[in-house]
Amino acid sequence: MAHNLNYNEQTGAHSFFSVKEKAWHGLGKIITDYPTSEEAIRFAGLDYKVEKRPLFTYDNENFNANEETDIIIPEIEVPGFYATVRTDSDNVLGVVGKDYEVVQNVNAFDFFDSIVGGKDGILYETAGALGKGERIFITAKLPNYIRIGRDDLIEQYLFLTTSHDGYGSITAAFTPIRICCQNTLNAALRNHGHSIKIRHTASAVDRLKQAHQLLGVTNLLAKELEEVFNNWSRIRITDNAVKRLIQVAMAPNKEVLQNLQSGKLDELSTNYNNMVSSVMEYALTNPTQQEVTTKGTLFGAYNAVTGYFQNVRNYKDDESKFKSIMYGTGLQRSQTAFDLCKEFSKHGIESLN
Repeated sequence: MAHNLNYNEQTGAHSFFSVKEKAWHGLGKIITDYPTSEEAIRFAGLDYKVEKRPLFTYDNENFNANEETDIIIPEIEVPGFYATVRTDSDNVLGVVGKDYEVVQNVNAFDFFDSIVGGKDGILYETAGALGKGERIFITAKLPNYIRIGRDDLIEQYLFLTTSHDGYGSITAAFTPIRICCQNTLNAALRNHGHSIKIRHTASAVDRLKQAHQLLGVTNLLAKELEEVFNNWSRIRITDNAVKRLIQVAMAPNKEVLQNLQSGKLDELSTNYNNMVSSVMEYALTNPTQQEVTTKGTLFGAYNAVTGYFQNVRNYKDDESKFKSIMYGTGLQRSQTAFDLCKEFSKHGIESLN
């Protein structure tokens, strides 16, 4: 199953919902209005609980699978280790240690409601579970915007993912998305964290309740991004400079960067050159790049890179796209583009050499 969405055999539905737009191979529930947290957790199929259960093995000397009579298997407890189990299906989600604390799905939604001080300010966009339900994710829209110029608005999103299998922390991140073309901007300023990570320990739920502090970081980051992007929208950049910025931003390794710096363009791979051409084409011809705040500006050059990963690049499935944009190659290249644009705004074309 390429999409890896959890399929609940009891309900006969995939564990995913989205507001208005189809995603994840068109599976899951598509709704027309923003749900409450209670509705969202139900629509996404996340209304299940997880518990830790002791692990046991068996006494091999007294186990005989060939006996036709009833088999008695003496149980031997595995000290210090537990299975995390869905209580609705008895599916084992992972193996964890004694200090691991289960954070229920409902606690993740409580976190989102606490971010804006109530259930009316947060707008749940998507939520779902992967695999057997061992990993969940939620995206929700905040009520405020980042405004570039007069008409260009960037929506502010919060994204949370957590797991029940013992791998990874609870992660909540700030993710701005541009309305007109749905570009994930993922611009993390170097001097501010744009995410929080909470380990699954005894204090996890309490720390999650305090995570509304992320909103303070989000508001500060949003204000700074608004200033940065408005500044970039006033900085003109030539097509040649845009191409150079794209070449550097999309470089997969130091060897490619060295070839660019030394002018050994014939040693660049065809795959890399085609990728650069695709980003450049998006920068020059995509309708969303023809706006006053975008065309021919540094802001437009940045949007070309983020827009490529959101709207142009081919992925093997929606999950691969999601991972790339949220914490994979798409995020890394977008961050590099952000840093390059930041330097270009200070030092011009020399910063790209």
